[in-house]
Amino acid sequence: MNKRELYDSFDDMKAQTLTIAGMLENVKSEMTRVIEKNAELEIENQHLRERLQELESKQNKGANNEGGLSKSRRNLEKLYDEGFHVCNVDNMYGSRRIDDEPCVFCQDVIYGERH
Repeated sequence: MNKRELYDSFDDMKAQTLTIAGMLENVKSEMTRVIEKNAELEIENQHLRERLQELESKQNKGANNEGGLSKSRRNLEKLYDEGFHVCNVDNMYGSRRIDDEPCVFCQDVIYGERH
């Protein structure tokens, strides 16, 4: 390789290095933008979770104050409506109610006052 070819190859490598440096700078800028957006979304997500929790808390308090049922009582009500006992009188819990007869003990478990 003569001096001219050696010099030209150094110029080519310099140009390639500058091109790669520019590409790295672009990647760095894009990465910075993505990291900033991610941080922004994490903060927004946290605020939305807090707001959702606040709304659910208000809804649960409102449901309890209005005579609404808690989630566990709604589950018991669903089982009762499907024809099963939910009371524990004479170990009846989980057994089928004959002809879907009403059971005051089950109804007390579902709708009764708890303190």
